[in-house]
Formats: sequence, C-alpha cells, structure tokens
Amino acid sequence: MPDTILEIQDLHTRYHDRKEILKAVDGVNLTLERGEILGIVGESGCGKTTLGLSILNLVPYPGFVDSGSILFNGRNVLEMSQAELRELRGNNISMIFQQPQAGLNPILPVGEQVEEIITAHTGKSKADARRMALELLMSMGLPDPERVAQRYPFQLSGGMAQRVMIAIAMALQPDILIADEPTSALDMTVQAQILEELRRLRNRGVSIILITHDLGVIAQMADRVVVMYAGRIAEESETIALFHRPRHPYTWALLESLPRIDADVNRLRQVQGRPPDMTRLPDECAFLPRCSKAISACRINPSPVLREIEPEHWAACYNPVYQPEEE
Repeated sequence: MPDTILEIQDLHTRYHDRKEILKAVDGVNLTLERGEILGIVGESGCGKTTLGLSILNLVPYPGFVDSGSILFNGRNVLEMSQAELRELRGNNISMIFQQPQAGLNPILPVGEQVEEIITAHTGKSKADARRMALELLMSMGLPDPERVAQRYPFQLSGGMAQRVMIAIAMALQPDILIADEPTSALDMTVQAQILEELRRLRNRGVSIILITHDLGVIAQMADRVVVMYAGRIAEESETIALFHRPRHPYTWALLESLPRIDADVNRLRQVQGRPPDMTRLPDECAFLPRCSKAISACRINPSPVLREIEPEHWAACYNPVYQPEEE
C-alpha cells in the first residue's frame, strides 16, 4: 500500500495588492508518497513555484495561503507555530531554487553556508559541522571539496552552485526535497549530473517534488506527473500513461510541441494563444480560448473538476482527448 508522506487538500494561494487578487494556486489537491518523485509541469506562471513555496509556508509578501490544508505526516503545516516551521524547514522538508547563485549568500564561502545550516539546527560543534559539510560536498560529486568550500558563490559554475544548494538542502537529511527547476540554464552534461544526484537521493528514501517546464526531464525522472494550468491541476497520472495517453487537450498540446527525431521538424506545433490573466480567471475552463476540442459543455458549464477517466488517470476536461483504442 502507498505510504503518503504529504497530502495537500483544496489549497488556495493568492497574491494581492490594493486593486487586484491573483489566484496563483486555485483549489489544488495532491499527494506525495514516500520515496516517490512527483513531477509538476506547466508553462511559466501556472503556479508551480508558488505551490512549492506554499508547502513550506514561505509564500513571499504580498502573497498568502488563503485556505486549504498541507498535511506532513498528518500535521497541518499551515497551523504550525514559527518555532515548529523552523524545525520543519530543513529537518523535514527542504527546497532548492532555480537560480542557485541567487540562493547563496554572496559574501560567505560556500563551505561556511553549509556549516551554518548544520550548527543552527543540530547544535553540533563547528569542527563537526565542518567535517559534515566537506562530506556533503564530496557526496555531491564536487572535486576537491576543501577547495570548493573556500570559494564564494561567484567563483562557482552553475552546476557547482546547484550541487552546493543540494548539499545545503540535504544537510539535515530531510524526508522531502522540493526541487524548483533544478536544471534550468545548465548545459546538457551538467543537467544529467544534477538529475543523477536527485536519483541517488530518491534511492536513499527521499521523496522529491520536481517542478519544471521541461517534459524531457519529467520523462526521465518522475514516477507520477501533475500538469498545472492557470493555478489548477489539468491532468494527473503515472508518467508512462501521461506520455502515451494524454487526456487533457493542454497536455496533448504540450507534448505535440516537443521536437521528435521521428517526425518532420517543419510540422512542429505550438500551443496556440496565450495563458489567461491570472487576476481575471473566467468561470468556465481557463484553457477554453486556446482549446481545439472545446464543445458546448465547455462554454456553458463552470470550470471542470478533476475526474478519474481511467484507472489512476485524472483530467479536468469535459471533452478529453479521444484515443484510438476506445473504438
């Protein structure tokens, strides 16, 4: 039986100013199993990063979690005190961000930054923290960790900085790692190395939420995939099923836009139209203006909810993509 470590129920996260409210996460429900890699994919601005920040209750001002619950091992993160949240962050759930240099302190050597996490949360001596920091940097595949520990963030390549960020995130051996675009702006060789580090962590029992817009990374890494659009989940299934049988027209359009070595590059398709204004989401399906399969029900009914259209495969659509095997 699956061992659920994280459960999100009807989560709503907003950003607001004096005039408008932006619905960044709009009624999301999902679970994460122990030892699983859950991929969250979608276009920029669909709410992926805000969802990750919401899990740690770290949504920056003027954002806030409006309603819902986030249960980590049965405890609601949104009801925790600041002291409990400090214990949770790092000890139980860690996050690495898509711009590693921006996430590191520019005026401290990276070794000291790893040590600081260890001493702040465990009370270990500086000597023990130093030893543990070097072991972590070595475990991330960094050459000559003692030399790397003495460098400042600007002296590191993108791949090295990302490995340092993973080392910081894993310093306290958390149960869950949220990886937000961990391979963006990295060349293919370094990207493969970072993904291999994530696989190693999963093999050690760490549950990973992998947030990305790169469907190629999802295909390599994820056990299960959530496709987000306009702050909501459009489709959810196991990875193989999603790539072989996409049911939501948005997922189908995303997969059709990928280049294939067995297809004519001159026939490469794109997702038509533009994402909706998140401050003025319609009552009907937000994908309606871009959808090639819209029917009357899409125009007269409220936005569809997720429904199971085949075993372990959900889509929020009144007219799911037709599959030849259904004849």
